[in-house]
Amino acid sequence: MTRAYQPMLRELGVTYPQYLVLLVLWQWDNEKVNPEDCTVSALGDQLMLDSGTLTPLLKRMEVQGNVTRRRGSRDERVTLVQVTEKARQLQLSAKAWMDGALHSLAVPQERLSALHRELWQLLDALQSGTSK
Repeated sequence: MTRAYQPMLRELGVTYPQYLVLLVLWQWDNEKVNPEDCTVSALGDQLMLDSGTLTPLLKRMEVQGNVTRRRGSRDERVTLVQVTEKARQLQLSAKAWMDGALHSLAVPQERLSALHRELWQLLDALQSGTSK
């Protein structure tokens, strides 16, 4: 997957892990999730990464101008993270690239959607199995 995404990642100037972070943050931004709920912990839950992995990644993304980090107003021990306007523009570029890439695939959209659902079901099953 990483190799297939390389042309887009180069164009966006991000790594694959940074792209995954952006996917979650873009979703939260588009869904207008309360900024106080956009925590590093919630991000880690979504990506199945711990804060020790996410923190350096987010610091680099902040230096790049793709995210902002700040302390929560309800609890200063919590770090909130949001996309910047620059990252919102990257989302438009990523969507255009993905639309073009999916259009060029010889796989029908219905099959891609089914694969997506199946992968999430597998992931859910794996998580349930490891939490017992």
